[in-house]
Amino acid sequence: QVHLVESGGDLVQPGGSLRLSCAASGFSLDYYAIGWFRQAPGKEREGVSCIRSHGGNTDYADSVKGRFTISKDNAKNTVYLQMNNLKPEDSARYYCALTPGHCSSDQSLFGSWGQGTQVTVSS
Repeated sequence: QVHLVESGGDLVQPGGSLRLSCAASGFSLDYYAIGWFRQAPGKEREGVSCIRSHGGNTDYADSVKGRFTISKDNAKNTVYLQMNNLKPEDSARYYCALTPGHCSSDQSLFGSWGQGTQVTVSS
């Protein structure tokens, strides 16, 4: 059974860092791209970053470029999102989801959404 579990969210001060994890089970990261998304209260869910199945090509939303880094450990079947220089506007619930092969800006192509992990950036 395909399953994604996010973890690592926390309360952090502006300028701080967090590393989110997306642990996958029931499938191999060799065949699926993993995307990170976030949704703040009253806002639409938005794509944050994605890493494709082969080659490790990555995509980032403009709002996080230079601050967030996505990576994966195939041996642990886990995808990470390193978030540095966090801002209050990064506060949201963060989710990971999968799509076959390549990343896409179309969220409807992603499935097996996790339950999410809460990130709050506040002083």
